[in-house]
Amino acid sequence: MTLDFARLLPPPKLALLRRVASLSAQLRLPAYLVGGFARDLLLKRPVNDLDIVVEGDAIQLARALAKAEGGRTLAHFKFGTAVWTLPDGSTLDFITARSETYSQPGALPTVKFSSIADDLRRRDFTINAMAVRLDGDPLGALIDPLEGQADLQRGLIRVLHPHSFVDDPTRILRAARYAVRYGFKLEDETLKLVNEEACQALAGLSGERLRHELDLSFAEQYSSVILARLREMKALTFVRPALNSLTEPLPPLMEPPRAWGNIPIPDMLTMRQCLGWLTWLAPLPKAELVALAERLAFPAALTRSALAASALLIDLPALAESKPSQWTFHLDALPALAMYAVYLRTQRPALKEYLANWRHIHARTTGDDLKALGLPPGPRYAEILQTLRAAWLDGEVGNEEEEKKLTRKCAAPDLMGRGLSRR
Repeated sequence: MTLDFARLLPPPKLALLRRVASLSAQLRLPAYLVGGFARDLLLKRPVNDLDIVVEGDAIQLARALAKAEGGRTLAHFKFGTAVWTLPDGSTLDFITARSETYSQPGALPTVKFSSIADDLRRRDFTINAMAVRLDGDPLGALIDPLEGQADLQRGLIRVLHPHSFVDDPTRILRAARYAVRYGFKLEDETLKLVNEEACQALAGLSGERLRHELDLSFAEQYSSVILARLREMKALTFVRPALNSLTEPLPPLMEPPRAWGNIPIPDMLTMRQCLGWLTWLAPLPKAELVALAERLAFPAALTRSALAASALLIDLPALAESKPSQWTFHLDALPALAMYAVYLRTQRPALKEYLANWRHIHARTTGDDLKALGLPPGPRYAEILQTLRAAWLDGEVGNEEEEKKLTRKCAAPDLMGRGLSRR
């Protein structure tokens, strides 16, 4: 079968693939598009993945393309991979076809360079074990030795062999993600393989690998459904048992309005991923959050925000009847990301007001102004400036003249003690 993808790709991307195909044919290095390319093409979904597997030497092909077309390559000889950075800054990944073996459950694989057939057999699910031939005639021949196209048509997620989940337990998390993304179900025998042995292997994974897979789940449109599916599969128990108690659906993980100003997030995570973690974990008690953050190797900033969100959720009832200034002085000490996550969970208007308005309101008076009045520098500066800010927040002053009157009133007792009350 030949896939006519020329109509489905934007012209620049298609032109790039034709140049890759031409040069791979000249060098007699068979090249294939693998990963999600064939899957999404057959599903008539947007095609984003352009991972190229080469039978022979992927680094040679990448370097030849950079020489002919411009740009630069970064090669990893141990793994037979290269990244070609094109002149426009975009990148293309090249991987030498390989087979993989696992020395023990959950271990990283031992790699041996091989054929495209072996490369496809090392993959996670049949729907991801297809390739599209780039070189040769015709362009776009489908390579499907494991009947991935048939499983696409049946709407099934199927592993390639009985030890798949034991070899790489992250596939359990991916299975749930793909099933929800495409509206598929796990094939019956595949579902049975999510067993005690596979889940024990899952429990033995590093925190970084587990968190990365869950990060990807929060990047999906239906994150809540993915988490529910993992709960049904009993997989979350082996990440951390307390996660099974989190049954409430996530709120929509909407980006904050730009007009609210900056809400910092940890490096390497998106806003959506941060909000996924915080809205999911906020109901957990502090001790459990600390243990989970350590288990999953959270960035320090994400741990701080998670703890702050959990504490704020507890504090909300006591803050309910507070003035804007009381809300503000309480919230000033917390990360804005934590507040926004709790706002998404609770829709408390005060949290919205703080993020949109209150946190940006400050007294116009400065320390220099207080010094000009004759007030010596010291702790009273902070007390007076906080009183002035509270007055603005609570509507007790509405312009600079009213603030100046309140400033003189606040400073008067101190100035009288120094004999300066009439300055």
